[in-house]
Amino acid sequence: MAFAPATALASGGGSGELPPMWMLTFFVVMLLSIAVLPLTRLEHWWHKNENKLKVGMALAAYPLVWVTLISHNYSALWHVLEEYVSFIVLLGTLFYVSGGILLKGDLKATPETNLKFLLFGTSIASLIGTTGASMLLIRPLLRTNQQRRYKVHIVIFFIFLVSNIGGSLLPIGDPPLFLGYLRGVPFLWTLSLWKEMLTVCVILLTAFYLLDRHFWRRESDKVKQLDAGAVEPLAVEGKANVIWLIGIVLCVALIKPEYGLFLREAAMIGCAAASKFTTKGDIRERNRFSWFPILEVAALFIGIFLTMIPAQMLLSARGGELGVDTPAKFFWVTGLLSSFLDNAPTYVVFFETAKGMVEHGQLGGELVSDTITVPVIVLQAISVGAVFMGANTYIGNGPNFMVKAIAEEQKIEMPSFFGYMKWSGLVLIPCFILVSVLFF
Repeated sequence: MAFAPATALASGGGSGELPPMWMLTFFVVMLLSIAVLPLTRLEHWWHKNENKLKVGMALAAYPLVWVTLISHNYSALWHVLEEYVSFIVLLGTLFYVSGGILLKGDLKATPETNLKFLLFGTSIASLIGTTGASMLLIRPLLRTNQQRRYKVHIVIFFIFLVSNIGGSLLPIGDPPLFLGYLRGVPFLWTLSLWKEMLTVCVILLTAFYLLDRHFWRRESDKVKQLDAGAVEPLAVEGKANVIWLIGIVLCVALIKPEYGLFLREAAMIGCAAASKFTTKGDIRERNRFSWFPILEVAALFIGIFLTMIPAQMLLSARGGELGVDTPAKFFWVTGLLSSFLDNAPTYVVFFETAKGMVEHGQLGGELVSDTITVPVIVLQAISVGAVFMGANTYIGNGPNFMVKAIAEEQKIEMPSFFGYMKWSGLVLIPCFILVSVLFF
């Protein structure tokens, strides 16, 4: 479902009046709530999804009043709600179907084995989403390494690669790219990001292997004997769900919006329903499947999408005033904000900024298409910045916190918020500097 062009977003068939600048406050507070409240004494209160929904709807109340009753911009509201439904259905169906695949077994926890886990997870993240790949592989990886003493670095590199950077090549890989697809970016356009992804992945996988080999050599003989004694061949249950995952990908790629309102989403829900009836009842239970993560996303993003409307309208009209006018600036500003807010809405903000700047003659270059009036190199910078730098903090991308929570359930002492940033600062930032120099 292609999002309305900037001119339609700004006017939406209404008065054409732009919202006042102070209305950006609702969007900023929404994002800050996501970033800050989990770190305060309100953590337990915020943990409940109904409270996230209450905060989001409270912050969205005045933007909704302004868009509907003051500016009569019903078109912008409808497009946002349409986009929200598509977004949640995609994530929800991928999440549910991948939860029906159970990987059993306990492999030998050597650096070679762990490298294969990360390489495989990185390879499939674009196909089943970073959330799906993370939930599918994190528990088998932790089970494989349960006897090891040194394993925090394994989880951290898993977040870097599987939960973030691996989702770069298709719109279903990571939420920012799917939002771009909903705005009309061609489905296979993101394959053009392969050079940036390959560059960073080769560096990170090499660094991981050398680091894991170092820690493996520090493990005691007793740990290595225990690990060898616990080896159990890897087995897969729920294989039929691979078919339904492929089905969801084909729904996104082949069913166009003009074929019928929400026809694509209905087909994806059909794949999820088929998964339910072709999966043994206890597989999801043994996989510790829970609806909580996807309900959390749904509760948070309805507030984000609604409070984002004034920001999008303003950026479409006045984005050129920000001074972000080169691919490198788009890469770093999008990326750094994605690190501390959420990478999906950050992508949208700068997508709309670039589009508005083109329409006002403030940005030039070869455009993605006649309908997507964003320069190719700028959209690449925005996409790579949002996806890659979502790995910089626990709050940059949804799967990051989920993987951290699962690791801590298994008694792994994960770094604090700032402790994790030391890892990302030392490992990721040099990679991103190289990407900026080589490509932007």
